[in-house]
Amino acid sequence: MTAPPLANLINELTKLPGVGGKSASRIAYHILKRPPGEAEALATAILDVKTKVFRCSNCNNMTDVDPCAICSDPRRDQSIICVVEEAFNIATIEQTRDFKGVFHVLLGALSPLKGVGPQDIDVAGLLRRVQGGEVREVIIATNPNVEGEATAAYLAQQLRGFGVRITRLAFGLPVGGDLEYADQVTMAKALEGRREI
Repeated sequence: MTAPPLANLINELTKLPGVGGKSASRIAYHILKRPPGEAEALATAILDVKTKVFRCSNCNNMTDVDPCAICSDPRRDQSIICVVEEAFNIATIEQTRDFKGVFHVLLGALSPLKGVGPQDIDVAGLLRRVQGGEVREVIIATNPNVEGEATAAYLAQQLRGFGVRITRLAFGLPVGGDLEYADQVTMAKALEGRREI
């Protein structure tokens, strides 16, 4: 017996990733209890994102200026490109404050089972950037899953012959983790990525 406008809001919220029926209901009732100004601010923020944010023409990052703040930052090393699957992956790398290069967002990963092939991700844009001759290293930072590994292997194959260094993020044991809790794949990656001390 939910009022139709409330039921509609709950239904729309369930379309968000990670939001099930119970969470959507809690969020909807929370919005309902808040002052109208807060609901209007939320609605405006959603509309602003849809009308004012777009992909950088250089790297595919989400931005409101073109080129994006990272691509246009003169302190960034344009000769090092870190390749990620999605724009939200950039924030994770940026949080380290260690990476001083630029990014390229593929807009997905290869997944033959889901019908996602090389033509469905932005490999061509990456190759254009590398062909410019200023790039000396491409860091492949795709996810450590089947799709990410397939994408990394495909990119490495496509980039060979350009005279650039091709690297992959190391994977393995998390800091503070115990060896007894490491799964077989994580342990294999940790051994593979070992380095001298």
